Amino acid sequence: MSNPADEVTTAASMGPMSRKQLIAGLLFGVVALYLASVVPTVEIAWVTGILLFTIYLFAFEVVEVDVAAATVMVLLGLTSLFAPLMGLEQGLVDTQHLFDGFASNAVISIIAVMIIGAGLDKTGLMGKVASFILKIGGTTERRIIPIISATVGIISSFMQNVGAAALFLPVVSRISARSGLPMSRLLMPMGFCAILGGTVTMVGSSPLILLNDLILTSNQALPEGQRMETWNLFSVTPIGLALVATGILYFVVAGRFVLPTTKAEGSKATDPMEYIRETYGVEYCMKEIVIPKDSELVGKVLNDVERTNKVRVVAMTRGGNDLAIGPGGVARDIPFEPNSAIGVVASPENCSAFAAKYGLHIREEFEVFSDALAPTKAGIAEVVIPPGSSLIGKSARDVWMRKRYGLSMVALHSGGKTLHEGEGIRDLPLQAGDTIVGHVTWEALARLEKDRDFVVVTTEYPHEELRPNKVAAAGIFFFVALGLVLFTDLRLSVALLTGAMGMILSRVLTIEEAYQAVSWKTVFLLASLIPLGLAVETTGTAKWIAEQVLSVVGGAPGWVIQASVAVLATFFTLVMSNVGATVLLVPLAVNIAIGVGADPAVFALTVAIATSNSFLIPTHQVNALVMGPGGYRVPDFMRAGGIMTLLFLVVMMLMMNLIF
Repeated sequence: MSNPADEVTTAASMGPMSRKQLIAGLLFGVVALYLASVVPTVEIAWVTGILLFTIYLFAFEVVEVDVAAATVMVLLGLTSLFAPLMGLEQGLVDTQHLFDGFASNAVISIIAVMIIGAGLDKTGLMGKVASFILKIGGTTERRIIPIISATVGIISSFMQNVGAAALFLPVVSRISARSGLPMSRLLMPMGFCAILGGTVTMVGSSPLILLNDLILTSNQALPEGQRMETWNLFSVTPIGLALVATGILYFVVAGRFVLPTTKAEGSKATDPMEYIRETYGVEYCMKEIVIPKDSELVGKVLNDVERTNKVRVVAMTRGGNDLAIGPGGVARDIPFEPNSAIGVVASPENCSAFAAKYGLHIREEFEVFSDALAPTKAGIAEVVIPPGSSLIGKSARDVWMRKRYGLSMVALHSGGKTLHEGEGIRDLPLQAGDTIVGHVTWEALARLEKDRDFVVVTTEYPHEELRPNKVAAAGIFFFVALGLVLFTDLRLSVALLTGAMGMILSRVLTIEEAYQAVSWKTVFLLASLIPLGLAVETTGTAKWIAEQVLSVVGGAPGWVIQASVAVLATFFTLVMSNVGATVLLVPLAVNIAIGVGADPAVFALTVAIATSNSFLIPTHQVNALVMGPGGYRVPDFMRAGGIMTLLFLVVMMLMMNLIF
């Protein structure tokens, strides 16, 4: 069912423009007209106007962000038709190259890394990584965010940041499902730290990789005494580590204020327990309980305790960390052990009374069972006994239902009445048509669907067809792709597609699953904006903006000019590729540094680092990647990214002046 609130929101977003949008549109129009009167050429006037129009569409969400980007691409294409009326000799972008963005290195690379990430996830490998992180970090934001963000930040210092982010996207998805934390609270910190991680080494991002070549090119035009030394692999490491640490600290301290709580793309706000609660009156909750060594519960077996206390044990630890859950896991003759944990399903009142009676400790959040009892792994289900079932006339106790089938009965609907835990439900002979309400792992429930003794009513549960037998193939092609990226000059998109196609050909993924793994919203957003960046560069708009800004601060102290260069690079990387911004600004920055007596190599490095400062709007590949899965809107990026942008500039300037 659709959510009425969502329908209202969608209708509102697609309906008439609000007063705020109209006023903002008029203001942007006035600014565009003013700039048109001061720019040197007609081409720059039109590009500046389209640039302001794009920023307006993004900032005020007149339409969806991918629709806005595609609209701007189409407008650029139409300038070829209306060039004479616009005072242009030709269109702002050659229509023969208008759709080159869809075949660009960046877009093909991001499609490939999405497929590679999905392939690794399909083997169950990403689920194990998620389980490990949950085991270390528990289920709290303050502990999970630093672990995920630091890991991705370090990985992205040696591989493309979008690759690191895409690799961890399924991990974060699983952590979100198992911990109950919304994806929107985890993906943005992960994405921002993936971008920041690109500043840790000179191979972490394209601008830094390109920088030494640009320095050597600039040296050809410089006198012998002013030529710059190139940077080594770890020259930027102190700066990059400080930036990554700043990003992590920012979200740990301010995350609860700046991170949105949104519904992810394609998600449904369904509560499977709501139906069970309304139909059978089962008001049960699930708790993780610790048994102290001096508790009177130690040594008693489950059979002696569950019925009288109206609780149901669905998981437990035995012999230290040995986890018992599902078929063959928990049985009525198992004794409670000291210093062990149990997963209990009961009403809140019975659970509290049980803990008080035996001196047990109820944990606020799952720790031991954070993965095993996560909603993606287990839950409450309905199972009917059909006519002809071999279980008819036998009780749950007779067949050891929990041990044999992994189905822990919490209610039984028989003869028009619903009986609950504590009312002898496991001693009653089962009849055709009886409905068992029980806790079960989804893996066990999938097996019950194939068992003729049961008819599974609950069908809307996570069906995960993992392929653990394909771990070797997935690992081989992942490392093949990674090796091609790190140790060859092969184009990034070709290297990554080698890994992606390897996973499809080795049947780690089917081609249909590969298509589903791609976020086409991300693809259209990135591909549609590439022509705008091309227009900004080729018409001289970027150079004109840079010259105007730098002419204003030309007589200021060196650090002010350096900061201005960083701000300018930050602006350009929001509206054009970071490589394009670097190529354009490094020569300008070098000349300015020489003019004011500063170190030109440091100014060039300032540009290359500042082009990673892409947090304000989702035009960076990583931001575009997480936008859909996180359910983010442009204002979400502007709120969280605005502060991150300022922190980036301050920390970068402080570290560069301390080190160089």
